[in-house]
Amino acid sequence: MDKIIMLGTGNGGTINLYNTCFVIQNDNGYFLVDTGGSIEIIKRLNEVGIDFKEIHNIFISHSHTDHILGIFWLFKRMSRLVMSGAIKDKINIYCNDVVYEAIKEVSKYILPEKLMNAIYSIVDFKILSDGDKYNINGIDYSFFDIKAKGTKQFGFECILNDKKLAFLGDETLNPIMYDRVRSFDYVMHEAFCLDSEENIFHAYEKHHSTTKSVSEVMNDLNIKNLILYHTEESHGDRRKELYTKETKEFFNGNVIVPDDLEVIDIK
Repeated sequence: MDKIIMLGTGNGGTINLYNTCFVIQNDNGYFLVDTGGSIEIIKRLNEVGIDFKEIHNIFISHSHTDHILGIFWLFKRMSRLVMSGAIKDKINIYCNDVVYEAIKEVSKYILPEKLMNAIYSIVDFKILSDGDKYNINGIDYSFFDIKAKGTKQFGFECILNDKKLAFLGDETLNPIMYDRVRSFDYVMHEAFCLDSEENIFHAYEKHHSTTKSVSEVMNDLNIKNLILYHTEESHGDRRKELYTKETKEFFNGNVIVPDDLEVIDIK
């Protein structure tokens, strides 16, 4: 059965929550979506029983630090294993051109050339254009530009366990994209904070959503299951409870506010 393993659910400023990233797992392997902002990515993979050496497909949605920096820690660990012959299989990295240029440029200054040469010997960058399609671990993915107001950002749609799912990055969905996800079974969308805290965290000026604003839109789009992530951590152990409660006031479907390391069964 296809499932989503949430390695992190926090936004770029959280400390106790890891930055939002996750793995789509099926019988054919692992697909890592974003990498967070630190070496914590390797710890998180270990905690859910995934050996990073078994990850052969990685998607990075955009170039913000909390999504891209974890890749360099993976590179550092992988490179020595490549040089010793412990890793030989190709690794596909799916990303847009801005992400690709960021990886290539930043790596020159933070990792030794010999390590990056080892990485480049096994990494195949798939530079995405709007609408590109790839089969990853037996699942067909269609990648698309989410028309973000900030940095260039891609999402994707796929079918997991016969359910249509869309991952929409970490910006409020642009209205011109509404019809693309209308009536989907599952939508993964950011929710930066509760609506009552917008004046504290200023979600809108950062091109993010509150639970109320995203819930109203997704309800109008007839979404069946709404997965919310990229949140604040201001409520500690009550985060799931409070975010779910506010979302249900404006959304008639099923609400999923995952914790870090939580597994979401798509059914």
